[in-house]
Amino acid sequence: MIKFAAFTPHTPILIDRIGKDNRKKLPKTINALDLLSETLKQQEIDTIVTISGHNISHDNSFALNLHDEYSVDFKDFGDLITTKTFKPDLELITSIQREMRNKSINFTLESSASLDYGSAVPLMLLTKDIKPKIVPIAYSGLNKKSHLKFGNHLKELFINSKKNIAIISSGDLSHCLTSDAPMGFKKEGKKFDESVQNAIKQISISKLLLINEEITNNASECAYRPLLILFGITERMNIKPEILAYESPFGVGYLTVNFHIQ
Repeated sequence: MIKFAAFTPHTPILIDRIGKDNRKKLPKTINALDLLSETLKQQEIDTIVTISGHNISHDNSFALNLHDEYSVDFKDFGDLITTKTFKPDLELITSIQREMRNKSINFTLESSASLDYGSAVPLMLLTKDIKPKIVPIAYSGLNKKSHLKFGNHLKELFINSKKNIAIISSGDLSHCLTSDAPMGFKKEGKKFDESVQNAIKQISISKLLLINEEITNNASECAYRPLLILFGITERMNIKPEILAYESPFGVGYLTVNFHIQ
């Protein structure tokens, strides 16, 4: 069954040894992630399903990283000390693979011992006192409705599972909110961030789907498709989304949401 669902940012700045003093500019986000970590601990989670896509992503296929052990590290960001390992949930991965094959969903298995930072950051911050098995899923370049449908298929597997499953979808919102943002300033950035938050507050799949493609493209974001999958997983479930934090001190929108399972 699904016991926990959340959307988090995944900037490496949130890691102590990387962000250093810059972390002080994200107090609400850090507090929100600490709260999610404690909530996750209380749910006695067996498996965490992460939804990201910074390392493994295909234009025409969703993907899942299957390996005998996953390593979380941040050496690409200069941190050689912060590490953690996780084991895969082979039973759930097998079920997902079978379901997608039966439903003719474009789906690919990859194998990498190293998790991309899109999964690594939230896992490191939210599993401080627990060590569940994990299932790392990557979104694709397919259209909006394909991501929603993919989430629907995952939901059927998860709600019928005897395991306590947590869903952590991660991404950063617009990267162009200010002139000194990583992608410079674009007016669509603020519009995208506001539209996403509005869709979440109203639990509205239609509002999420109706965000103009020009806005998503120009917002320079990496949150939209992970959110679509999460909305697909939680569709018609009794949930109550709570926006715990939204901050953008570096011109990038960082959003943290707890989708309370009622």
